[in-house]
This record gives sequence, C-alpha cells and structure tokens, in this order.
Amino acid sequence: DLQGVAFSQGYLDVGGVRTRYLHAGDRDKPALVLLHGSGGHAEAYVRNLESHAEHFSTWSIDMLGHGYTDKPGHPLEVAHYVEHLIGFFDAIGADRVHLSGESLGGWVAARAAADHPDRIARLVLNTAGGSQADPEVMARIRTLSMAAVEAPTWETVAARIKWLMADKSKDYDDIVASRQAIYRQPGFLGAMSDIMALQDPVIRARNIIGPEVYGSIGAPTLVLWTSDDPTADVTEGRRIASMIPGARFEVMPDCGHWPQYEDPANFNRIHLDFLLGR
Repeated sequence: DLQGVAFSQGYLDVGGVRTRYLHAGDRDKPALVLLHGSGGHAEAYVRNLESHAEHFSTWSIDMLGHGYTDKPGHPLEVAHYVEHLIGFFDAIGADRVHLSGESLGGWVAARAAADHPDRIARLVLNTAGGSQADPEVMARIRTLSMAAVEAPTWETVAARIKWLMADKSKDYDDIVASRQAIYRQPGFLGAMSDIMALQDPVIRARNIIGPEVYGSIGAPTLVLWTSDDPTADVTEGRRIASMIPGARFEVMPDCGHWPQYEDPANFNRIHLDFLLGR
C-alpha cells in the first residue's frame, strides 16, 4: 500500500516513551494525527497517508503500549493514552492538530478533545469506542486478541483482522503480516494484557464517556460509522453524534470496523471534505 508513497518511519521521545510513527506530507502544513484501535498499530492508515499528505502533515502513530512504541508495563486506561498523545503533539511541535481516531483511537480522541480543547482543531470519531459496555463485544475482543498473541500464527492473527472487516472473503495478507510481526515481539503477551484492561467491566466503567463529556466537545466533529461494524450498530454512532454539539454524522456502506482500510477511496473523500471544511 505504501509503494510509491513518499513517507517516513521513525521514533520520537515522548516524555521518555520511545514512540513510533509513520509520517507523510510537508511538516509546514497543518498537523493531522491518526489513532488506531485496541491492539492495533500505525499501519491501520497505510491506505490513507498519500491522499492526506497533499493537505496535512500526516502522522499515524503506534499509541502507548502498542505496536513498536514502548510498553509501560501496567494496565492502560484512557488517561494514560491521552497524556501520551498530548506529549506527542508537543514532540512534533504542534500547538493544534486535526485528530482522527478509530475504535480505541476514537475513544482517546474524544477524551482529548474534551480535556484539551485548545489543542484540537477538528475531530473525527471513526467507529469510536468508549460510549458503552457490551459484555459480549468486550469478551470477543479480549478472546481474539489474547489468542492472537498467545500463539501468533497466521490463522490466529488473520482471525483477529477479519473480525474487523465486513468482507470476510479477502485475505488481508499485508496487514496480517505486519500485525503478526508485532505480536511476535518478546514480551507482547504482557503488553496485550495491559491493553485489554479496558475490556474489564470495572475498569471500563470508570473510563466510559457520557453525555457530559461528549457535550463539552467544542471542536467541529465528524462521527463516522459503518453498516457492518461488529462492535456497535449505526444507532450507537448516531447516539454519539447527537451528544456532540453540531456534529456531522456519516455512514459508510459495506464496511466493518476499519472503513479507512476497507474502502479507502470513499473514506478519504469523506474524511478530507470534513477536515478541509467543505
């Protein structure tokens, strides 16, 4: 997906946390930061970097405890991710950023927008988590994620990836290979256990975002949902949008939890139109 794309991969020190990023675009352009989901990594946005780099200094990062970014060695809650994210803004010298997150990334992005309104220019919540606690979905995420790390075979990692997608007939070989390499890192079993903390009902309950927090978000916001999201249906996406003042709501058809990957042409169009104020 990145063949022929001008991009760089590297690491930044974020408050002592060695943080991996993919970057594309002129650094003099407005900053855009992209956040992946639980157990994910920067490659979630490999099909979006080129189009967004035309307009933004575009950063896709491995969030705290994920991918090749340092693992802190304790259960991770939303405040930990937000602190690391704001530190990343500082590390790239961005006073204000456009922020877009999917799943866990959307959860973190919403909290960051509420807690640090001066730092967020525009906000995109893409099949965002954090608004509810569905025991069946939480158990499914934990089971698939832990299985993929305990025995990171092609089959277990592919099962975790395909759960995200509407079209189960495709193989998704590139993203499976990328994730398998990450999950085979020494010590990643413990890291995944820390990542899964938000699937614990007690921990999740104190991190859930409700109407008061959503209602405090002042940044122009796009809530993007899909027809086949395995974590929550369109009704939940619409409910989130209804709590955020002035939020725009869009639904992408024939996509699961990763619309930016399953239908990048449509995603890039919707996403850029919003970010550019069209």
